[in-house]
Amino acid sequence: MNKLLLAVAVASMLVACGKKEEAPAAAAPAAPVASAPVAAPAELKVAIDPTYEPFTFKTGDGKPTGFDVDIASALCEQIKRKCVFVEQVWDSMIPGLMAKKYDAIISSMSITEERLAQIDFTDKYYNTPSRVVVKSTVKFDGPASIKGKKIGVLKASTQEKYALGELKTAGVTVVSYEAQDQVYLDIKAGRLDGTVADFVEVTGGFLSKPEGKDYQLVGPELYEPKYFGIGAGIGLRKGEEALKAELNGAIKAIRANGTYKTLNDKYFAKFNNLDVYGK
Repeated sequence: MNKLLLAVAVASMLVACGKKEEAPAAAAPAAPVASAPVAAPAELKVAIDPTYEPFTFKTGDGKPTGFDVDIASALCEQIKRKCVFVEQVWDSMIPGLMAKKYDAIISSMSITEERLAQIDFTDKYYNTPSRVVVKSTVKFDGPASIKGKKIGVLKASTQEKYALGELKTAGVTVVSYEAQDQVYLDIKAGRLDGTVADFVEVTGGFLSKPEGKDYQLVGPELYEPKYFGIGAGIGLRKGEEALKAELNGAIKAIRANGTYKTLNDKYFAKFNNLDVYGK
């Protein structure tokens, strides 16, 4: 019996020694996780009138440029949107906004009570005065001194509103144009005696050029809120509160981080280091 038990024990040991331990199955490689596509930034369609140098105009190759365009691009960068510029005739700016052809107007549009009745505005992003411009030979002493003269203005502008309210009533003929550069063409052609325009725009877009050499700024700086409002803001449809808050925050941000000053100096340092943000 002992021999039988011993034989069984030895056989069991031999079987155990001959058994290989199976390695654990290798884990299946994890399937690669597909990375989510990076969404393109939402567009912000911005209306501009590119006839208003140095605020909004075109380069020789037709590209929109100017202070307004650069400000719009800086604001879009702040709010992570892609600026898409839409060219629009000035007096159709507000109707186009209300018809949703674009999301915002960033084209030197002054914040006035009349416009606020139709659309909303952000905080101002600049405020410069307007001036009367006539020939250097004209002795200007108020509106009555240019009675009988023909003055060209941009249609639906604050300057038109001023000219109709202050110059036309004094006997000045006021002629309205679709674009400010058309005013300068008619001055050059002798069909006009002068204009009322933004001080910076008329200096850079006309007086500093050969065709403006015989003309001068006259009278005081024009700031009256009833005509000129409280500065240029970004026009928005009423009810766009989230976009308005974003853009107001962006205006503050570029003022604080130096971007605004860089753009201001790019266009206006030549005007005795003018700060167009204004009062």
